[in-house]
Amino acid sequence: MSTLPLTLDRSADTSLSAQLSSQIRTRILEETLREGDRLPSTRALASELGTARSVVEQAYSQLVAEGWLTGRHGSGTFAASPGLPRSSSPAPVRRPPAPAPVLLDAGTPFIDPRHAAGWRRAWREVSTATPPRGYDDPRGIPELRRLLADRLAHTRGLRCDPEQVIVTAGTTDGLRQLLGVLPPGAFGVEDPGYRSAVATAHMAGREVRDLPAADPGGWDLAGLAAAYTTPAHQHPLGHVMTASQRLDLLERARRSGTLIIEDDYDSEFRYDVAPIPALASLAPEQVGYLGTAAKSVGPSMRVGWLVAPAELTDRVNARRLATHDAVPWPVQRAFVALIRDGYLDRVIRSARRVYAERARRVSETLSPYATPSSPSPAGMYTTWLLPQREAVRAREAALAAGYQVNLLADYCRSAELTGLLVGVGGVTDAQLDEALAALVAGLTRP
Repeated sequence: MSTLPLTLDRSADTSLSAQLSSQIRTRILEETLREGDRLPSTRALASELGTARSVVEQAYSQLVAEGWLTGRHGSGTFAASPGLPRSSSPAPVRRPPAPAPVLLDAGTPFIDPRHAAGWRRAWREVSTATPPRGYDDPRGIPELRRLLADRLAHTRGLRCDPEQVIVTAGTTDGLRQLLGVLPPGAFGVEDPGYRSAVATAHMAGREVRDLPAADPGGWDLAGLAAAYTTPAHQHPLGHVMTASQRLDLLERARRSGTLIIEDDYDSEFRYDVAPIPALASLAPEQVGYLGTAAKSVGPSMRVGWLVAPAELTDRVNARRLATHDAVPWPVQRAFVALIRDGYLDRVIRSARRVYAERARRVSETLSPYATPSSPSPAGMYTTWLLPQREAVRAREAALAAGYQVNLLADYCRSAELTGLLVGVGGVTDAQLDEALAALVAGLTRP
């Protein structure tokens, strides 16, 4: 056994016993260790590797349990047959997988680590709270709905009663709930637009009709059960729907009987002025409003909110009650604390400053080579128009450097727009600089 190249990496995330058992397992598969070969004693191998005897004992015990080793009382530990077919060809060399590229996407937020204490306090509070004895209220816990109603009135100009607020597992969950109670009809979605909204509609059995994102005044709403829009910061082009466009859209929706579904995407991340009031604040009886904590607290928390016309709200609540569909109680309790104690406002303020500075650096770097899709400064990414061939070349150069940047064409269905989406939330300043240098190298390569 001393001739086998066994090594332990004490800086690795994997435990020493798991490393050892994995290496022995590999030796048996490669037939470096054959059935019946005796392994050194736990004491001897521990001494050879410079580790505690318990590490070797744990590895041996695991491999015996899996059938790779057998232990004979008084005789030692031996390699067993794994029961696999033997091959005369050498086993392939197993190389560690390549590291995943760093995402410069439109959905990974920046969370200032200086606010970590507030996050931990919220979850400590959850750990000491008394959970409900039965199933959760499908609408969400009352305290959270009250906080959300107050917040929507204060930050988005949307005045609603807490009874109108439904806590969801995020934007697509809220959309799924609405699609499940709407009358038959096609579903309009901005093009280019939010890909998950299109996928959700397809999975709900809805026909999807493309609505040109750059021209909301030209939307044909006839025959649509609902139309999905991101008026605060059009995803992915970044346009802000003007006041006249909003009023015109609501009037045409009233005439056609179409529900407008407002995804209040990136509304909290305006750099220049205060957030524009929600579309739903102008006509709450015509709009289903969707909000989420994904861009502020983080996507993995899976919490959002829905405010819809009363009739639809009743239908959604009845449907969720019948299916026991509710956001987990611990998540809701933690989110209550994050709002109440100011954590949510702090992370939004700090992220807004970071996004503004990083967006400026992206603009200074890419403006000689591409055209911004919108002059409106907002959000955690910027979109740049350029020919598809150049966009692909830049994307490949970034990927070769370890960074993944999305193509605008991937957000289009019938629209013929090409370019790049450059996210600034999920990277460090140094990583952003490296990614931008790679993009420029790709754009300037002959």
